Amino acid sequence: MNLDHEAIRKTYPDCFEIDDSRGAFKADGTKITLVQSDIDAARVTLDAEYAAIKYKDDRKAEYPDWSTQLDYIYHNGLDKWKTDIVDPVKKKYPKP
Repeated sequence: MNLDHEAIRKTYPDCFEIDDSRGAFKADGTKITLVQSDIDAARVTLDAEYAAIKYKDDRKAEYPDWSTQLDYIYHNGLDKWKTDIVDPVKKKYPKP
């Protein structure tokens, strides 16, 4: 059995331990009765939350490293840096 740990923790905030073979438990050792439809709903919510901020990860991966950007600013100025480096990435990965 492979449990969706993240969705279980969202569904059951009092969950202390998750074991793929035994289930989920509270801090006092009480077993939590898992309801798959609730876990599935939590997974949908988590996926939607991630989709709403995914653009940040995409942008971060696309931008050059800081030393390259600072060198570009030094040689070309802030306005050119914004036009050539920042704006294209923001356009490629807009906020939802």
